[in-house]
Amino acid sequence: MLLYQGTSKEFVSETTKNAIVDTLVSSFKRQMGYGPSEPERRSWQNSLRAMALVVSESGLKNHGVGIEYQLPGSSKRLDFMITGLSVDKKKEAVIVELKQWEKTEPGDGDKVVTFVGQRERDVLHPSVQVGNYRQYLSDQLVALHEGETSIRLSACSYLHNYSLEKEDPLFEEKFKAVVAKNPVFSKDDVDKLVDYLNGLIPVGDDGSVIDEVVQSKAKPSKKLLDEIHRVVKEDSRYVLLDEQIIAYNRIVAEVKRSAKTGEKAAVIIRGGPGTGKSVIALNVMGELSKLGHNTHYVTGSKAFTETIRKILGTRGAQQVKFFNSYMAAEAGAIDVMVCDEAHRIRKTSNNMYTKKDKRSNKSQLEELFDASKVAVFFIDDRQIVRPDEIGSSALIAEFAKAHGIRLYECDLTAQFRCNGSDAFINWVNHTLAIEVTANPFWEASNPYEFKIFGSPEELEKAIHAKVEEKATARMSAGFCWKWSDPDSSGNLLDDVVVGDWKRPWDAKPGAGRLAKGIPPAALWAYDPNGIGQVGCVYTAQGFEFDYIGVIIGKDLVYRSDQGWVGVKEESCDSMVKRSKDKFVDLVKNTYRVLLTRGMKGCYVYFMDEETRKFFESRITK
Repeated sequence: MLLYQGTSKEFVSETTKNAIVDTLVSSFKRQMGYGPSEPERRSWQNSLRAMALVVSESGLKNHGVGIEYQLPGSSKRLDFMITGLSVDKKKEAVIVELKQWEKTEPGDGDKVVTFVGQRERDVLHPSVQVGNYRQYLSDQLVALHEGETSIRLSACSYLHNYSLEKEDPLFEEKFKAVVAKNPVFSKDDVDKLVDYLNGLIPVGDDGSVIDEVVQSKAKPSKKLLDEIHRVVKEDSRYVLLDEQIIAYNRIVAEVKRSAKTGEKAAVIIRGGPGTGKSVIALNVMGELSKLGHNTHYVTGSKAFTETIRKILGTRGAQQVKFFNSYMAAEAGAIDVMVCDEAHRIRKTSNNMYTKKDKRSNKSQLEELFDASKVAVFFIDDRQIVRPDEIGSSALIAEFAKAHGIRLYECDLTAQFRCNGSDAFINWVNHTLAIEVTANPFWEASNPYEFKIFGSPEELEKAIHAKVEEKATARMSAGFCWKWSDPDSSGNLLDDVVVGDWKRPWDAKPGAGRLAKGIPPAALWAYDPNGIGQVGCVYTAQGFEFDYIGVIIGKDLVYRSDQGWVGVKEESCDSMVKRSKDKFVDLVKNTYRVLLTRGMKGCYVYFMDEETRKFFESRITK
């Protein structure tokens, strides 16, 4: 999507005549089927007027201009792009990120804090943001891939309401390198911005370069694919063993076969907690990227997706998507789609926020198959924890067979989590009456540590002790307490209350500004500072730690005369509570997920006494 395309002279003229916003609004309605928000209109009015003055001052009259260009395969849009030729007639394009900020405060990592959207928020430093856009386009558009005839891309930001202060947060030492590569210009730097643009694009291009950008085919560059392979292969956490290697080799072979014959294919890899599904998935992505295949890593969990993006780095993150990212995808656009946590596939990608004209009449599974040439599904049929999750190996296999898609299925059985103890997983399944296994009792002498504590204080102390020993560990709990927004200072509220013990949940998604040291929800499992909060199944699922602490609430209790009983009144998970006949099964799956996150140990506190006694009765001393 591109809302405006024209020459620099046309852009300045339309803005001077106060017509540019009307042009953008009409284009937006035509392409989106609804109008832009009032804040977006005001942003265009203020920022584009400031940018038009810069372009006019620069004397750039015969250059290409693009406004609100949507990055391919993303919902993100560039504010402004201007194109032209260098002194030696090389094709050039410059991204300009426009900001209405007036001041900033220091933030954690690559962020600063500013007032936006009616409150103080953590936001990316503008040089980081526009640098990411620059890298994304360079990696994704063939016209911008490095080569003799390619377009050279530069990027900067223009904060047209911003006056720099002494020791300004935007110019902290940690931002020195990124600002040098992607400069920041304030309202007092108009002359510098004019010189910057004239130095890059002194010669007009009649708008031909912006045409090339807009019409360019989207395909990941070799450098991007090589980078993904390097990141995965250099990380010792992702070494494959035994049957993992067999599954990996079969997936790679199926992809090579499909590439040669043009035949669509599907691979289903089934495995319980700790069988290494995600390790295989990352290795597959790395190897297939090295071989030049456009490979996407796809999940249904924001926390899991953001963590994979963090692992792969800013560049590799471009290839990591959500299950609902393919509603309008071109058929067969993705060579290989690696669907991790496939049990989280939903009936449809539509939700309450999907505009009427953008709604899909396809199932989410059909969208995934249509967009890919080879689809690989890593799945655990017993990890469905929401009623709208329908992913199952049977459903996927049925779809593939019905549509004549070549299918290969594989089962993983060896446990690489829980200290290699198949017995622990089996015992959890048996005790929760999920399935009958050969391990109805837990042997206390087993090297895997399973401990029941008499209070949440004792449980937390044990978890923190493991962290002090340099182990990874987290506290988690059933969804039995409300999940509050942070206060005005960004501090989390103590929602999880057991007697006198009080702790906050991890940060809510989209919580806005967070106090220093509090990680966003999507990175709770990955960031060491997550140890200060309690995680729920939605932030813990898909991750593993050395030790996991679990508070088992009163939403699931054991009664000797009834067996397992679900107590909806004790649950704060509104989605699960609405499930009429699946509540007990979903809550069982929730605790199964939490109890099996630890590789070396699982520590538990039971809020219900009879439930604790039942678990203790299933342990042999």
